[in-house]
This record gives sequence, structure tokens and C-alpha cells, in this order.
Amino acid sequence: SYRISAKGKSNQTTAFLDSTGRAYSIQTHTLPSARGQGEPLTGRINPPSGATFEGVCLGDSSDYYLLSSNAGYGFIAQHSDLTSKSKAGKSVLTLPKGAKVLPPIKINHDNQILAAITNEGRMLTFPLTELPKLSRGKGNKIISIPSSRSAEQLEFVIGLAVFDEHESLTLHAGRRHVTLKPSDLKHFLGERGRRGNKLPRGFQKVESVEVIS
Repeated sequence: SYRISAKGKSNQTTAFLDSTGRAYSIQTHTLPSARGQGEPLTGRINPPSGATFEGVCLGDSSDYYLLSSNAGYGFIAQHSDLTSKSKAGKSVLTLPKGAKVLPPIKINHDNQILAAITNEGRMLTFPLTELPKLSRGKGNKIISIPSSRSAEQLEFVIGLAVFDEHESLTLHAGRRHVTLKPSDLKHFLGERGRRGNKLPRGFQKVESVEVIS
């Protein structure tokens, strides 16, 4: 079934991030065009046995992306950090015990805000500038999750969103959804690495988050 996609130009490089935190790159113009299922990525690159692809980044070498794990750690990497001539790719994102890779998020500019939501119904927002720009690593703590609970996947990040201060966030929980306007989101603003505040009742089991301009 459909998994993920990215918009870009055929003269740009496509970078893929797998479930082990390794990144691989392919020249976009060499990929099949038009219709069909395309071709297996494993014909071009050699990921570890059992690895799955969790993200795709298509853009210029100067573009920035948020790389993160559901243990609540992350950093900002440049597109050029994700490219490698090796078929085996290169290790970019270090995963804490039991953690899983979250899909990369493209950063439009330095003044954006990051929202992190956990499966416990907590949300924290803070300026994206509080995260470091790194070429590889585990990153810094985005939202506080006890390491013992994270290792057993009892508590984890369910969703991340990068947005501008004038934008709203729509949270989807089952058949219900709620839109938090900029004035509502101020309640969740805090320092990077804190626990965050509880979401409204009925919306603490978030399944997805959407940025509304």
C-alpha cells in the first residue's frame, strides 16, 4: 500500500532513511518515471537485513530536515549529510534502546516551532532553534520520556509537527479532531526537554497531527 512520498525536481538527490538510522541516496533522474510500482530500492542500495524504509528526503543539498526517534530525541541535519556514494549508506541517526525512527520533517526556516506529542496525551512546543544542527548522532532531548518506559515502548512520541507561529495544529483522535489555534498552542509552550502539558480530554490518544495554514 502507499507509504510515503516527496515532492522535488529530477535533478535533485533523493535520500532514504531506514529503520536502523542509516541514510542512502539515489540520483532522482535515474528512478523510473510515469506509472507502476517502480523498482525495488534494494536493487540500488544494500540496507541491513530486515530494515524498512521510514522516510524520504528530496531536495537541495542545503535543505534542512528534522531527524528524530520516538524516544523523544532529535536534531536538524542538512540534506548533504544524508547522501552517500556507498550502497551500504551511512549511519546518521543513533537510536536509544527500543526506539524507532520517525519520518524526517523538512524545515522551511529557522524561526519555526516544533510540537511533540506522546502516546500519553502530552504535548510540548518550543522554538526549533533549541535543537542542534548535527551531521549525525542521537540528538538532544525533545520531550522528556523516562528511559525505562521508552525502552519498553510503553511511552513514546506519537507525532511531531513543525509549524509557523501563525499556523494552527489539527489533532486527529479516532473519528474526532480538534484544531488548536496559535492562542491555544501557547499553553503547551515550554523549554525543550520538558514533559509537556496534557491535551484536552477526548484528544489524548492522538493518531496524527496536521499543520493548518
